[in-house]
Amino acid sequence: MTISTSTPGIDVPDHRGRTGLDQAGRGLGRNPDVKVVDVELLAAGWHVLRRTTFDYRHRDGSWSREQRETYDRGNGATVLLYDTEAQNVLLTRQFRYPVYVNDHPDGMLLETAAGLLDDEDAETAIRREAEEETGVRIGELEHVFDVYMSPGSVTERVHCYAAPYTPAQRGTGGGIAEEGEDIEVVELPLTEALAMIETGEIADAKTIIGLALAERYLAGLHPAAEARP
Repeated sequence: MTISTSTPGIDVPDHRGRTGLDQAGRGLGRNPDVKVVDVELLAAGWHVLRRTTFDYRHRDGSWSREQRETYDRGNGATVLLYDTEAQNVLLTRQFRYPVYVNDHPDGMLLETAAGLLDDEDAETAIRREAEEETGVRIGELEHVFDVYMSPGSVTERVHCYAAPYTPAQRGTGGGIAEEGEDIEVVELPLTEALAMIETGEIADAKTIIGLALAERYLAGLHPAAEARP
């Protein structure tokens, strides 16, 4: 009897057709104080869990061998949608099991529209996600900055955008039912949304970051807003 030694995701395709998942990080040389020694593939479901062993040179010149587990779910994008005339922001509400199992009252999280990039560029992805989730077909779109949301363990980088909208731009939204999405579109005055941060009703990091900038956009204080006629 022949026993297969092949490992899905490494030398044979996994259920998503991926191979070489144990190669991420090998050969990195941007930081001379970090030398990757080994990368182990721990799990390859929809996303990828790896354990990396590396040598690290401390500030005193000494070296130590370290291990870190990293969760790779790809990169994402989010957009703050704001109505300058009405002084409103457009958010979504949907069930998020990870927050539900970690003490959120009901798992129904208020968020800015967002999604993973998959194989798209960030701008294309967020235009698609915004229309699917909120029904808004974005016109003008501004890239604000990129952030790492949980740099101790998750590799994801989120590309953050802002875009104005008007009632005329709104469609149905609600997400894609075939993918199990059940998204409520929530339009709020900015003042109410900011108050909901204080009460804990809005507890999503990317949304809090976006709302912190919203006053600048709605008041026309942001450089991009000043350039608009």
